[in-house]
Amino acid sequence: MKRYFLAFIMLISFFNSEAQIEEDKPKLVVGIVVDQMRYDYLTRFWNKFGEDGFKRLINDGFSFKNNHFNYIPTYTGPGHASVFTGTTPAAHGIISNSWFNKFEDKVVYCAGDDSVESVGTESPVGKMSPHRMLSTTFADENRLHTQMKGKTIGIALKDRGAILPAGHTANAAYWFHGQDEAKWITSTFYMNELPQWVKDFNNSGKAKTYLKPWNTLQDITAYTESGDDETNFEFGFQGKETATFPYNLPELASKNGQYEIIKATPFGNDLTAEFAKAAIEGEALGQDGITDVLTLSFSSTDYVGHNFGVNSKEIQDTYLRLDLALADFLKYLDQKIGEDEYTVFLTADHGGVDVPAYLNTRRIPAGYFNDIKAKELLEAYVKNEFKADSLIQNVSNTQVFLDYDVLAQEDLDCDKVQEKIAHYLLQQPYISRVYTRDQLQTGAFTNGIGYLIQQGYHQKRSGDVLFVLDPGYIIYPEKGTTHGSGFLYDTHVPLIFYGKGIEKGSTYERSEIPDIAPTISSFLGISFPNAATGKPLTEILEK
Repeated sequence: MKRYFLAFIMLISFFNSEAQIEEDKPKLVVGIVVDQMRYDYLTRFWNKFGEDGFKRLINDGFSFKNNHFNYIPTYTGPGHASVFTGTTPAAHGIISNSWFNKFEDKVVYCAGDDSVESVGTESPVGKMSPHRMLSTTFADENRLHTQMKGKTIGIALKDRGAILPAGHTANAAYWFHGQDEAKWITSTFYMNELPQWVKDFNNSGKAKTYLKPWNTLQDITAYTESGDDETNFEFGFQGKETATFPYNLPELASKNGQYEIIKATPFGNDLTAEFAKAAIEGEALGQDGITDVLTLSFSSTDYVGHNFGVNSKEIQDTYLRLDLALADFLKYLDQKIGEDEYTVFLTADHGGVDVPAYLNTRRIPAGYFNDIKAKELLEAYVKNEFKADSLIQNVSNTQVFLDYDVLAQEDLDCDKVQEKIAHYLLQQPYISRVYTRDQLQTGAFTNGIGYLIQQGYHQKRSGDVLFVLDPGYIIYPEKGTTHGSGFLYDTHVPLIFYGKGIEKGSTYERSEIPDIAPTISSFLGISFPNAATGKPLTEILEK
């Protein structure tokens, strides 16, 4: 009798816990990705931030201070896909922003889709969809769980930053088309005509108001957390001799893509936040008892980083302004959704390396890898070694693709060819490691660079030989910065959870990007994304 009574108590407890999950669900989940945000931007600029943006998220939320990407390459497309699918390119298939498709014998774009049409513009820049992403996102799973009643909207200046996080079942994804239009657009993958609220926003001319002079938010002499304003390490804008404040955007626009220039300033983030508010209003997000999802990517930080580098006055000003935009957006959520009715997480899609030319001035080993010359030398070596023309089909993204038809015609052993190419590449300057397809498909790396390569390696889409550059070496011009490696400057990014159901605190325990989607899924009581490999971060859940 006692056993049956205990079973009855456990059953009651189970139903109570399930009811509690439903009760604790937020009305809106906002997944924020800050493009190219290194973790140390939080600590470097902390004393200049206000109290209601980044500081509010950290002080009143839960911060993972040792959060990393666990794969290579650390690019925008793979980063956004990994955050929301809970897995790595090995499973979700977004192995880069663009990659060589050996089956089509051409380079393909991660969000490109010629089967759809642009909506909101006559330009082909709207021919985009998530069809190359092979797995679901947590937003997809929320849609399925709620019988498609919970809405999903994706927003970013970049198409891939809007499309990949929102997933395959999204109600819509919107991205910004500058040029001479300054419009938010989408594709026929989602709809055949823009909703009235988007038309109204575009017709209001609000986007065009961000084409205005850009000067520092605070006195530039107070920006002691960044380098000199005038250096040899920045590109700047066409039409201005020096990369120094102020920037007269209306005067510079004609030589810098017209309204496209807005993307490369902090005003692009402001515009994104304003459009996000319009989306919440227009789609009535968070206005009922069914959880909606808004995916929001701030892309301007990446454009500014590429242009000016991670130690520039411009990047500091961009983050101080983003801090204000976040504070304003959180206040809006308080008023529109309710202070304890929404949950936010904030992370990044990758970090960024200090400009190698700058590092050289500090006597730190760093530099530039000439991939064009390296390819020419590799092709000459292969032709001489194997007496075969066109054996290499493509070299891109530090991957070598072999032509299997030529291998068969010349009766060459694929594994031996890979081994010889790998041995040759390892002798070249600035290449630190080389991996073959055979190694990655038959071996199992448990740590280090080999593990990161393997997690980013997709058997059908990746190449036959992959190489890794030395720390601080990049394939990029000698000004501005980039990303893509497995070194800490590219993998270490913020991860903050805030809002309904989130415990306050922080940890230095390691967390990884694929942990985010399973955490949100667990929080919502829905299925994990179908290829998820991460684990729920239980530290954030209120006890």
